[in-house]
Amino acid sequence: MMMLARRPYLILAAFHLAAACLAAPTHALAAQPNIVLIMSDDMGYSDLGCYGGEIQTPTLNRLAEGGLRFTQFYNTGRCCPTRASLLTGLYPHQAGVGWMMTDRGHDGYRGELNRQSVTIAEALKPAGYATYAVGKWHVTKATNPDGPKDNWPLQRGFDRYYGTITGAGSFYDPGTLTRDNTMISPFADSEYQPKQYYYTDAISDHAVRFINEHGQDNLKRTEERNQPFFMYVAYTAAHWPMHALPEDIAKYEGKYSNGYKPIREARFERMKQLGLIEPTWQMSPQAGNWEQVEHPAWEARCMEVYAAMIDRMDQGISR
Repeated sequence: MMMLARRPYLILAAFHLAAACLAAPTHALAAQPNIVLIMSDDMGYSDLGCYGGEIQTPTLNRLAEGGLRFTQFYNTGRCCPTRASLLTGLYPHQAGVGWMMTDRGHDGYRGELNRQSVTIAEALKPAGYATYAVGKWHVTKATNPDGPKDNWPLQRGFDRYYGTITGAGSFYDPGTLTRDNTMISPFADSEYQPKQYYYTDAISDHAVRFINEHGQDNLKRTEERNQPFFMYVAYTAAHWPMHALPEDIAKYEGKYSNGYKPIREARFERMKQLGLIEPTWQMSPQAGNWEQVEHPAWEARCMEVYAAMIDRMDQGISR
């Protein structure tokens, strides 16, 4: 939740903590499903409505209602190791990313996805899948525009890529923004010129674009079966910096002005109602006292912006 430790959040439907893999055939004869794997960055367990949260996430709620919700799903509590494990199916140390993107002199802590590991995309391509990645990569320390690029998405099994190689940055001018194998500026990109650039929207827009282009390619195929696709969509929301659009922030103005306690209690009760926790469980003691917060208006505003970032992501997923 917002007042607890952050963690990447995975979505699997067939969200760093719970999960939604979307599988849908594109052709009546297709035996292989299309797969969309969506990951949110630093989102808490109870932020989503389907896990007791007050943030408006109707799309993910519907996926949870029609799919599977995990109530025990563990990750490293850190960005890079979680991503390395998710992409390879290995423990982070086995993939070479036991900590962050620094080489600590041991095989398990190289800060670089190793070649003893195989990514999901590398495994699916021989099975005939087209592979796409959109959003945050962050499993290599090589962020120079001129390379080396041997651990960038296109060199690790993906056919197309739009996103950021590094871990975090502005949602309005993200650093290391890359299209396929070339770093670009959002303000000098002839292929994508929205009225206002916002990274969460750009991720959603390119995910939709890749799916549409894949469908058009399938229409041109002469084979009896359509080619299936795998898409990895890694949002940076709700990782810092706290950047959200005004219209989304407006939905949550005043929502957190009374501090952590009422939100925390309401989430806990909803989690009981949803069957996520046992009715007899007691809430753990609150860390910190809202009455002693030095800048409560600032803290409340941060929570409003945080909620708006997740809200915007859900809007994009609905497309």
